[in-house]
Amino acid sequence: QVQLVESGGGLVQPGGSLRLSCTASGFTFSTTYMSWYRRAPGKQRELVASISARGSGTNYADSVKGRFAISRDNAKMTVYLQMNSLKPEDTAVYYCATYPANDYWGQGTQVTVSS
Repeated sequence: QVQLVESGGGLVQPGGSLRLSCTASGFTFSTTYMSWYRRAPGKQRELVASISARGSGTNYADSVKGRFAISRDNAKMTVYLQMNSLKPEDTAVYYCATYPANDYWGQGTQVTVSS
């Protein structure tokens, strides 16, 4: 059974940092590109970042470029999203998914950026 489980979300003040984790099971993680998406209130789902199977290639949405970093540890079957300099507009539910074919999704973790 394929499973993706996100963790690390929470409430943080503007300018703060969070690191999200997504741990996978049930598929060949080490040969699969991974990604993070988010859905903010009143907005469409947005691709935040993606990472190649070995972790050597990454891409970011313009809205997070320079602030967020995606990484992975294939031995731990985990993909991470380091989020720095957080803004209120980063408030969203964050999901990890396989990429580019989004065959598998996690349940999401809430990130709230507020004073």
